[in-house]
Amino acid sequence: MGERPSYDEYFMEMAHIVSKRSTCTRRKVGAILVKDKHILSTGYNGAPKGLKHCEEVGCIREQMNIPSGQRHEICRGLHAEQNAIIQASVFGTSIKDSVLYCTNTPCVVCAKMLINAGVKEIVYSGDYPDDLAKEMLRESKIKIRNFNNK
Repeated sequence: MGERPSYDEYFMEMAHIVSKRSTCTRRKVGAILVKDKHILSTGYNGAPKGLKHCEEVGCIREQMNIPSGQRHEICRGLHAEQNAIIQASVFGTSIKDSVLYCTNTPCVVCAKMLINAGVKEIVYSGDYPDDLAKEMLRESKIKIRNFNNK
């Protein structure tokens, strides 16, 4: 038998598995909100329920040559972190003092939502090019750490 994974390894691997459900043609992202070593909710990036996915209709951002990390409002999809927050809300689950495991650092929109939701820590494995998000997270009380720098 293999070595038992740490909780960080366990939850980050799950975030990567969740990202496989993404319908984004540019970047597949998965997010898991965890509290007291229990999963509260999950999310991946993609179009809202019942709407056509970018895989079906194409990527507006790609067609308009919008660089990654800019003009977030021009996109059919919700981000993984947003969907994890929404899922928790739909099921009446508080995410205050939870930990977010995410395959990428949050964008500024997600960072602001996570700050106001009371998330206490973000563990990520990949970078996202959004300097304002990084600045706001540094200013907040949220602990942020790169999973790859154990």
